[in-house]
Amino acid sequence: MTLAAPAHDQGITTLTLDSPANRNALSARLVGELVEALDACAADDTVRAVVLTHTGTTFCAGADLTGPPDPAAFVALMRRIAALPKPVVARVTGHVRAGGLGLLGVCDISVAGPGASFALTESRLGLAPAVISVPLLARMDPASAARYFLTGERFDATEAVRTGLVTLAAEDVDKALEPVLEGLRRASPQGLRASKELVTATVLRNFDQHAEDLIARSAALFTSAEAREGMTAFLERRDPPWVL
Repeated sequence: MTLAAPAHDQGITTLTLDSPANRNALSARLVGELVEALDACAADDTVRAVVLTHTGTTFCAGADLTGPPDPAAFVALMRRIAALPKPVVARVTGHVRAGGLGLLGVCDISVAGPGASFALTESRLGLAPAVISVPLLARMDPASAARYFLTGERFDATEAVRTGLVTLAAEDVDKALEPVLEGLRRASPQGLRASKELVTATVLRNFDQHAEDLIARSAALFTSAEAREGMTAFLERRDPPWVL
């Protein structure tokens, strides 16, 4: 299973990434299932908001290196979340890596627990956070984005809040989510839709202006010899030859 059956509770639909065997990595199948589930939420008048969460100790490990999705399909998923006429709330209690940060970055609100950690590991693999830069550069402060894009360092939920990546860090994620979800339930569908249009306008415009170029950059990097060596080294749990 890659995406658990949606759960509904008082206007909130929960979508759960459920592929712990590969740390909820973004396979072509998972991307397709998420798009289908989001489209169903958009068409369902009983859905006021969507919670995106996960099973296991990892929210999302990024692209599935054994069968990554087409970059264009991943961009379409991120844009779908940003354009969804209903808020999407991320509930994160585990690790988030690489492309997983792009998934997180297009959510409207996010709450992360003490077990959450974050890292943009692309540079260590001979890649770059190309397509996910659209939401992340709009959300993170420039100095933090520069540091973590370049170094691949791991950081915790408190630091993620400081950078602007995450909305709220909490010891008890579900308790912290209660007022958020109650607020969304009390809002009108039209009010939510119109308000989300305001806060996502810049990101959507950037997707439309820059996605094609970033998709091409991502595809070129993935097929390069250096990236192939970086991904092979990662899968074999060894350092690539450029590590000093």
